[in-house]
Amino acid sequence: MSTPRIRPIDPPYTAEMQADFDKIMRGQPPLLLFRTVANNPRVLQRMMAGGLLDRGSISIRNRELMILRTCANCQAEYEWGVHVAVFGGKGQWTKEQLYSSVYGGDEDACWDTVDRLIIRLSDQLHKKARVDDSLWADLSARFTEEQLVELIVLAGPYHAVSFMVNATGVQHEAFAARFPGQCG
Repeated sequence: MSTPRIRPIDPPYTAEMQADFDKIMRGQPPLLLFRTVANNPRVLQRMMAGGLLDRGSISIRNRELMILRTCANCQAEYEWGVHVAVFGGKGQWTKEQLYSSVYGGDEDACWDTVDRLIIRLSDQLHKKARVDDSLWADLSARFTEEQLVELIVLAGPYHAVSFMVNATGVQHEAFAARFPGQCG
């Protein structure tokens, strides 16, 4: 899709909207995604209030792998690329892991045991909207119930974000990564 189906709003923003942008963007200009959702300020406020990018019960690496794989499963290159650019250093991803997060699977040699479980979890939630007993047993051996709740709930908002960016044609951010092997 070459042009967005819904244009991102342009400044000046209302004081309330600017305050919402400032909370999440910490002084940086708002992402095109947020400016697109801002066409419905109520939805933007709810989206901003429901974020899970704070210090949670799981590591940043685990959180980001769940997000990357969920976005890759949804073919949401925009959101995948933003997370690689913004949180990639904290996730300490290798080129092989970034490639595998999009095109590979849990069996790829670049993943450790915990990474494999997160990929399997993301894949099962995406494909079946459930987790089979075997995977649940493996997950429960490695994660607390608090951590499992967080990992599972992460999939929901990132499916919604993926639907939004894919359906509306949000354009790629200049700073964001592209899927491995993609240009421009």
